[in-house]
Amino acid sequence: MYKYEIIVYWSDKDSFYIAEVPELPGCLADGGSYQEAVTNAEKVITEWIETAMELGRDIPKPKGRLIFA
Repeated sequence: MYKYEIIVYWSDKDSFYIAEVPELPGCLADGGSYQEAVTNAEKVITEWIETAMELGRDIPKPKGRLIFA
């Protein structure tokens, strides 16, 4: 299991929970429940990393909790 931070929030516009993985550009998922969004994000993290490896791109190492000001 990867150890990237996942930020989950509710989107009124989409009527779904959104799960973003800030350390992996463009990596996000949604779900009808909080847990579904997290589960989908975990799948998308794996797919993101597999695609990056196939394309020979760098894969960021998980930094743990990010600090926002």
